[in-house]
Amino acid sequence: MIDLYFFPSPNTWKASIMLEECGLPYRVIPVDITQDEQFQPAFLAISPNNRVPAIVDHDAPNGPQSVFESGAILLYLAEKTGRFLAPAGPDRIAAWEWLMWQMGGLGPMAGQAHHFRRYKAEGNDYAVERYTKETARLYGVLDRRLAGREWIAGDYSIADIATWGWVWFHRMHGQDLANFPHVHRWFFAMAERPAVQRGKSIGLDLVSPEFGEVLSHAYYDVAENFGAERTQVK
Repeated sequence: MIDLYFFPSPNTWKASIMLEECGLPYRVIPVDITQDEQFQPAFLAISPNNRVPAIVDHDAPNGPQSVFESGAILLYLAEKTGRFLAPAGPDRIAAWEWLMWQMGGLGPMAGQAHHFRRYKAEGNDYAVERYTKETARLYGVLDRRLAGREWIAGDYSIADIATWGWVWFHRMHGQDLANFPHVHRWFFAMAERPAVQRGKSIGLDLVSPEFGEVLSHAYYDVAENFGAERTQVK
């Protein structure tokens, strides 16, 4: 059994989707970050950076094994199961590369774009422009990568799982998927995977009803147009 310390977000979806894709038994242990539960000593012993997700694998060969940081969790689970990471060769290297690209680029830059556009836009025109433009550049990088490819790194892999949750909030990032047709196709192909749907749906009771609506639909503020956006680009 694996314990998943969780609060719904693009990073925690990496862990929940991977667990669902791998078919591993797990239980969700909520960590309410709105109540500062991530600073409790018991959780810090597992995740010293006071961030979710974190896991504890009670079936590890040497006894219970804790893992923090979402990318490390993906790698750990891929090695544990032999799934969603090529065993050798160019596809394995590509999955590593694009996982690092998401963690070092798309995640931080999109997160800053979201923050300044939604919460601190007034008086921060420079930050809004800087992070929105950099996020657009990164969406363009991903779009070029996906041209002529079904998935980011050969077969469906941890690179796709790491990236998808961030693109879910593309409108918060100031991005229109109509401008990135290959990302658009990939985004909805992933959204149709049953394990992705299950992994994204857990923990909605931990957030406010308003934000639960945000998490339940394909993008932030126009959920009623889900079908329209889905068919907008072919």
